[in-house]
Formats: sequence, structure tokens, C-alpha cells
Amino acid sequence: MSPVHNPTQNLLPFDGIVRYFGQVIDPNNAAAYLEMLKANLDWQQEETIIFGKRHISKRLVAWYGDENYEYRYSGSIKLALPWTEELAALKSIAEKTSGTIYNSCLVNLYHNGNEGMGWHSDNEKSIVPDSSIASISLGAERRFVFKHRTLSEKVEIFLQDGSILEMKGETQRYWLHSLPKSTRVTMPRINLTFRKMI
Repeated sequence: MSPVHNPTQNLLPFDGIVRYFGQVIDPNNAAAYLEMLKANLDWQQEETIIFGKRHISKRLVAWYGDENYEYRYSGSIKLALPWTEELAALKSIAEKTSGTIYNSCLVNLYHNGNEGMGWHSDNEKSIVPDSSIASISLGAERRFVFKHRTLSEKVEIFLQDGSILEMKGETQRYWLHSLPKSTRVTMPRINLTFRKMI
């Protein structure tokens, strides 16, 4: 594994806190988790409504939690399923790393670099305001970019296989983030974002 990054270092210059812990999960374990999650989760295509039009994403999503939490996003509603054994283990790793207890997880499967995520923030009303969101990356290394809502400031980082990134504080209020597409990425990536729902 690569050296642990300094988690006390805030990657954002202001208006929020983002910590990168680097590779927390051993590559062999990360590869095993990737395959187990691909095979065992209840994957769904995400449907969103943008400007009145219905869109179906190529990436797949799954939603799990302590309770049957309802997650609303761009006109779609998801109900959380009970934790699987693998998700519970990854939740424990995220909690130990960040020092925060989470009650839900949104999981995304990107088949390759042709699938990404546009600019957005995780500021849905169902998420505890300013709470910690821990993001675990499994599989292909991908570029992850932050953009301030009102200023020209941008911050980017490459998320390694088995790494954890934490966003908290005012981050979702002042910053957007994205996962840009890249034709150079040919391998799959699973991203797990552990959250605190109301």
C-alpha cells in the first residue's frame, strides 16, 4: 500500500473540509470487495428527471442503510436495503478511519471511464446538514474534482484503489464535485459514499 496521507491536511483552501486518507484497504482485499459487491448488491439503473426529461444512467446504483431510509434525487426515490456482510465491513472501515458513525450508503458502479458524474453536491434535505460523508474507492483510479460555487477555485485529486476521502463541514454548501469521464480508464470502479441520514 502507498503511504498514508496526512488526514489533518484540508484539501480545500476554505469553505469546507476534505480529508484524503490514501489507500486504507489492502489491494488484494480491495479487489475481493470489488468482485463481491459487483456480484451481490441489488444494482439498479438510475433514473433522473432533468428539465422534465427522463434519463437512465449507464452507471449502476444501490442504496443500503440501518433503516429503510428514503433517498430522493432528481425526481427519483430509493428505499434503503439492509446491509450486506461486505457493506457492513466496509462501513466499519469508513467509521474507524473518519471517526464518524454512518447509517446509510449510496453505492455507484462505473463500468469504465466512459461513465462519470457531472457537477453536483450531496446536499439533499434527507442528509444531516454539514455531516461527514466518507467515500471509499474500489477498482480503477479516477480523477475527482472540486469547484467552488461562486469563485474560480478548483481542487483535484486522483482517488486510488482502496482509498478513503472524507467531506464534511460546509463543503456541500460551497463546493460542487465531479468525476470526469476518461477514455483512458478501461477498468470498473465502485464508489461507496457512507452518509448520515435524518
